[in-house]
Amino acid sequence: MDALSQTLRVVHLVGAVFLQARFTAPWCYQSPRADVAAPLLEPQAERVVIFHLITEGECFVEMPGQAPVRLMAGDVILFPHGDAHRMASEPGLAPATTGARLSEVLSRRPRALAYGGGGARTKLVCGYLACDDRLARMLLSGLPALLRVNVRGSPAGLWLESSVRYALAEARSPRPGGAGVLAKLAEVLFIESLRLAMQDPSRPPAGWLAGVGDRIVGAALTALHERPAHAWTLDELAHTAHSSRSVLAERFQELVGQSPMQYLTQWRMLLATHLLRRSNVPLARIAEEVGYQTDTAFSRAFRREFGMPPAAWRKHHVADAAATVE
Repeated sequence: MDALSQTLRVVHLVGAVFLQARFTAPWCYQSPRADVAAPLLEPQAERVVIFHLITEGECFVEMPGQAPVRLMAGDVILFPHGDAHRMASEPGLAPATTGARLSEVLSRRPRALAYGGGGARTKLVCGYLACDDRLARMLLSGLPALLRVNVRGSPAGLWLESSVRYALAEARSPRPGGAGVLAKLAEVLFIESLRLAMQDPSRPPAGWLAGVGDRIVGAALTALHERPAHAWTLDELAHTAHSSRSVLAERFQELVGQSPMQYLTQWRMLLATHLLRRSNVPLARIAEEVGYQTDTAFSRAFRREFGMPPAAWRKHHVADAAATVE
């Protein structure tokens, strides 16, 4: 299994579609920074990434210091670092001052927003992905403030669009389960957008995603993810990646931003949080599964990374999850 699949399998992700919007030109909507929207969307989340899927018509997205970007149906636009932005029927419009605030929109059932001047129509779906802050820094590092892909160029794109439309209709129906289906589709849409970004030769990704797609670094990442408990050395990892030590070390640092051994420690800690959050496995067994010979050594490394021992971390996050459910 490749490093991206391994990462997405074990990390704590929560996706949701939180708004359906129908605008008629002229219109302009100001979207707040993700850290402002996060308490309204997913209060327990460490990081929220907002994205929009254009399902009909065209529009523009504007961000300070950047040229407006024209969007068309099938485009997904992500804001990896949570920047505020404006969506509008044309550049330079002032955002509506009489429109409903996000908190008001989220209190509605269904969550919908519709306004404008009666001209050309644009429909879009707004979603988010909530994740651990460490995952976000790893997965999204090196990406631009604004990432645009068109899912209609993907084999899964038409299925995704039609599935989102179906799930939106189901979420409005009395039948149970519609919101859950929509949440899973939001996660799939986000992941497919990242995969498309990795495959775009005109705008190759940077950071960790670039490392996953690199022949040498990608092979090393896959090996580390598949065997995190192994006592890796740089020599052995370079041999696995069919590279020299120096080339692997330099290329890994350039793309991922840290050494292979530093990355291995980070990946082990992410695996540990997954096991702590989702199981009652004893600490000694978790230590073994993530590559530490004793639970004492594991606890010491965990405390350095998170500022508290694993037992306290588990208690804190299980309590948070229970409070969210209540």
